[in-house]
Amino acid sequence: MEYDDLDLKKPEQCKDYSECSDFVTNAIEAIMQAAIDARRNQIIINTNLKRGLPMENINKIAGPFVEAWAYETFYSVMEDKKNQYHLINVEAQQRLHMADVILQFKKKRKVDSGVTAEVDVKATSEDFESSGKSPNITSFKRIRTAYVEDPDYIFIVLSLKHRVYSTKNVESGLMDGIMEVVAHNAYDLKFLSRADLSYNPALGTGQLQVRDIHYVKLTKRTTWEFCELLDRKFINSRKGFGEWLELARKNKWIRTDD
Repeated sequence: MEYDDLDLKKPEQCKDYSECSDFVTNAIEAIMQAAIDARRNQIIINTNLKRGLPMENINKIAGPFVEAWAYETFYSVMEDKKNQYHLINVEAQQRLHMADVILQFKKKRKVDSGVTAEVDVKATSEDFESSGKSPNITSFKRIRTAYVEDPDYIFIVLSLKHRVYSTKNVESGLMDGIMEVVAHNAYDLKFLSRADLSYNPALGTGQLQVRDIHYVKLTKRTTWEFCELLDRKFINSRKGFGEWLELARKNKWIRTDD
């Protein structure tokens, strides 16, 4: 038995998927840029450290701060009921969820009136070149199953680049840490080019990674084409076809007569 011999479930996305994906991605990019332009991109960290934050290790704690900033930025937009981005709902997710934030936008469509996207926020440091360069995105099994269960699933990777510096607080005489978001890049995971998407077989069923989150190319493809791409990367790894087949049967990626 080989991969091409199997009767796999082939999810079919809606006809306007690409349009909806572009709509969401452009809105997220615009929201981030508006926050930067309006100088609402600073996270102030008050400490009692007289010498300021430990800069050599700051990238280790930056992620949660930047994720919280992104959530609050989206939430502030959503509170404006007349916001130009048509963002109508924002939900923060638990730590083990695939994404950090779920966004819902109002959009006129033939079969629906809105678009939902899950957003995975990745923090990268401007001060350290290799910081967050090749992040883990999500597990192979979870994302592969998600696209079978919902062919129109939109999973956005939001890369936020930040820099950190310290400034003296005049009132306390201590040093305040300033974490400042300075750049952003958002893209639909499904459209990431084959070369930019890598599979790391370590950790459970393996992790999807972006080779260099600062420089990516996009390729429009269908949901099924993306599922097949993921399968090929898994099978071509040291895990091989046998482990993939076991996962496929367990997670019901193969059609059965039941």
